Amino acid sequence: MIKIADLFKVDGYGVVVTGGASGIGLGYAEALASNGARVTLLDIHAGRVENEAKRLAATGLDVRGAVVDVTDHKALDAAIDEAAQLYGRLDVVFANAGIDPGIGFLGAWAGAERPRLAEGALENYTDERWNRVIDVNLNGVFATVRAAARQMRPKKSGRIIVTTSLADVRIEPAIGAAYMAAKAGAAMFTRNAALELAAYNITVNAISPGYIVTNIGDGHSLDPEEQKAVAKMVPVHRVGWPSDFYGLALFLASHASDYITGQEIVVDGGWGLGMAD
Repeated sequence: MIKIADLFKVDGYGVVVTGGASGIGLGYAEALASNGARVTLLDIHAGRVENEAKRLAATGLDVRGAVVDVTDHKALDAAIDEAAQLYGRLDVVFANAGIDPGIGFLGAWAGAERPRLAEGALENYTDERWNRVIDVNLNGVFATVRAAARQMRPKKSGRIIVTTSLADVRIEPAIGAAYMAAKAGAAMFTRNAALELAAYNITVNAISPGYIVTNIGDGHSLDPEEQKAVAKMVPVHRVGWPSDFYGLALFLASHASDYITGQEIVVDGGWGLGMAD
């Protein structure tokens, strides 16, 4: 008889998390490392990478960090290859790095008034802003999954988890257009990759967060007043936190989820958990 503890076992796993030095990515890393996995944090913010890797390592966890911009695909490839070589295996990769579309987006969760036309109308949306959001949130996911597949396919084993967003189905005005397009594209790409890699015993799933308190977008959601406003409009009257993902991250990274691939699992602090086909 299989024990539950064995199903969720990730002891000794080699793990890479992009965007791993803060927020949801750091939550993924803590969940895996605290259960015996060896984890590499990849993040564009050098200070955060160094501080978080040191903090976790000081508690006895096997965590290291490297500074990588997911839009630099050669550097990303090299960092993932290096982690795989160091661990002698690559079991799990979280394609998590992302940025939000800019000022005003998170205000929509609380129904706050914000400048939709002057700041966010389609005709005022710059190429630079659009391309940056797409490059990080979609192209970065593609490059991360590709690098993971190159390592996992020969061994016919692996777990890839993409961070999408409830924003891929929650429609906003042009202020969030690039972000939503990128996240919807990442969700579809997850399904495509899952179909291709299923024959190699590699699962590809997505975690789709709703309103989660992180430092993304210069920390809009860290404002207690905004949190209170959001909490009032969701059924269980609470916002989400990165720690809410610990159990799900462990589930998708372990053999407990062997039967799931190509799924986008929605997790929102207020609306609960669901699965989108």
